[in-house]
Amino acid sequence: MSDSSVRSIVKTFSYRALGVVTTATVAFLVTGRLSVALPVGIADSLTKFFVYYAHERAWQLTDFGRMRRTEPTA
Repeated sequence: MSDSSVRSIVKTFSYRALGVVTTATVAFLVTGRLSVALPVGIADSLTKFFVYYAHERAWQLTDFGRMRRTEPTA
């Protein structure tokens, strides 16, 4: 069983939404400036959006670590 492209995109968006908040928070804690923290968080997430999607699709090319479901016998 493999994930659809749409599933990968939705997972990517949800993961990056969490990532932008995390990165912006860390940048704010380091700099103390929201005007620096938000652009850093957004730029980081835009870059990682594409990297994560490519990574997710690359994993679809392998069965490593997947377990096949077995149907119960009657």
